Amino acid sequence: MKLKKPKYVHQFVDSRGKPRNTFRRAGQKTASLPWPMYTEAWWKAYHAALAGTPEQKPSAGASKSVSGTINALIAEYYQSSAFTSKAPTTRSTYRNQLEAFRKFHGDGPVREIKTKHIDAILGEIAKKSTAQAHKLKKRLTTLLRLAVKWGYREDNPMLNAERVQHKAKGYETWDEEDIAKFRAFWKVGTPQRIAMEILLYTGLRRSDAVRLGPQHIRDGRIVITARKTGAQLSIPIHSDFQAVLDTIIHDHLVFIATAYGAARSEFAFTNWIIEAAKEAGLPPHRSPHGLRKATCVRLFDAGCDVFEIMAITGHRDIKEVQTYIAAGNQKKKSQAAITKAYGAS
Repeated sequence: MKLKKPKYVHQFVDSRGKPRNTFRRAGQKTASLPWPMYTEAWWKAYHAALAGTPEQKPSAGASKSVSGTINALIAEYYQSSAFTSKAPTTRSTYRNQLEAFRKFHGDGPVREIKTKHIDAILGEIAKKSTAQAHKLKKRLTTLLRLAVKWGYREDNPMLNAERVQHKAKGYETWDEEDIAKFRAFWKVGTPQRIAMEILLYTGLRRSDAVRLGPQHIRDGRIVITARKTGAQLSIPIHSDFQAVLDTIIHDHLVFIATAYGAARSEFAFTNWIIEAAKEAGLPPHRSPHGLRKATCVRLFDAGCDVFEIMAITGHRDIKEVQTYIAAGNQKKKSQAAITKAYGAS
């Protein structure tokens, strides 16, 4: 079956008659990809370009920025370790947030920014989305802290900026009823069932799940480097999980592949799982990340401590794992509390 080229990939024959392919996305520098296509090296280069190409722009327009402006400060931030040490996906997210701000305020001088200006900007954004206002405030807090450190100004106007009243809803944890219902609808061996089981048995983030393939299996374990944190993960393959992997009949480089054998993008994968959950009759918002949370809850219920859970999921923040566990167990704990107080109904 002929494979459909992944998004942003352009294939051609050069002047010497040799086949070539490149990664081209509007507003980004074109990146050459290895040949032949669809090898492990090719997929690695493709995913690196998909996540990292936006960060490869040299100096992000620093040479064109007027000294002392927000444009100049942001350009300098893009070259600092405060930005470059972040994971590619994080850098891409931060850049998108800052570029939206830069578009309207980039020419303004940093030294003239006052707290009232920050409050007004965030207040206007919060009218449409408190989540976006909350995220921008985080970016500006870092940016203006560095502005003081780098001599753009002497004080930090973010110190007295108003708090954005926003409560992140987060991804809803799949409960055991959700998992059972999904399994009942999507039979063993279907792509949707395979994807769900991979997420549940590994606890991987979607960015790692979509690139998981045979090359990551070594001596009965999943061995993979987490894209977001760089954590080296080695996850034992339980016999029940092995039975799931044994139902995969294709020989593509990724387990969770499209009908054409290509890897799914993170966002397409999320929408695909959400749609599969809806078809199975699950409540809305059942996403891949909700299954990652479900894995944490399952491990905790089985008696694992936080550090054992982190060894599977690759988390580096204990509080985040504890939050997952608390949210996932709320239903069980409330039931236990009522039973203790009033007896079984």
